[in-house]
Amino acid sequence: MHPALWISKTGLDAAQTDVSVVSNNLANASTVGFKKSRAVFEDLLYQNINQPGGRSSADTELPSGLMLGAGSKVVATQKAFTQGNLLTTENALDISIQGRGFFEILQPDGTLAYTRNGQFTLNEDGEMVTPGAGFQLQPVIAVPEDAQQITISQDGEVSATIRGQAEPVVLGQLNLTDFINPTGLQPIGQNLFVETAVSGAPLQGVPGLEGLGSLNQGSLETSNVNVTEELVNLIESQRLYEMNSKVISSVDQMLGQVIQQL
Repeated sequence: MHPALWISKTGLDAAQTDVSVVSNNLANASTVGFKKSRAVFEDLLYQNINQPGGRSSADTELPSGLMLGAGSKVVATQKAFTQGNLLTTENALDISIQGRGFFEILQPDGTLAYTRNGQFTLNEDGEMVTPGAGFQLQPVIAVPEDAQQITISQDGEVSATIRGQAEPVVLGQLNLTDFINPTGLQPIGQNLFVETAVSGAPLQGVPGLEGLGSLNQGSLETSNVNVTEELVNLIESQRLYEMNSKVISSVDQMLGQVIQQL
């Protein structure tokens, strides 16, 4: 097989993976708290025919080598945890994070997950949960049935005005969790991330302190996907795919001419 066929095949695979990453970003352009991904490429191993610095004679060395590459591949997808825009909703249970940090969520199997999606609702026990699957926000915040107004401060204190009482009642304290390497978190769907060996241990604290972001009640953090940028990336990946396809077609024509003339 001609080496260019295999090299171009790896280029097709890499471009196809990049298109999948871009399409997932575009599909989640309206997902609250979504963080865009990017594909990371590397070139494959090289065939060293002549080593740079090798002896060309008794007194001279090769100033450059002859090394043939074997193509490229996607080795990772990196999440970009840049801040998304804030969307005002006026919903008391909508909370956005301005800065670093994640909300801590308890999954049904008892493990913890983390999210930037502050779109919460109440379950049958008055506890704050995620709107889709109903996973419990940690620490547990239970809102009484006779609560008339819920207030969440920038530092995470949750209070409510109770019918018949003049003074607000403190319901609990919301904390934020951060990681040394958020890019190392594993996305599992439902706007959730889980800890991995390379993300570092979760570091929990009060919003607004020790580098953690502050909370904004009545607003949500939108996706950080820039649609225009992703469309440009999509066009670039499409052109790369076309060029690698063209190389395969050209090599096929070259081999065809050789076979016909032999």
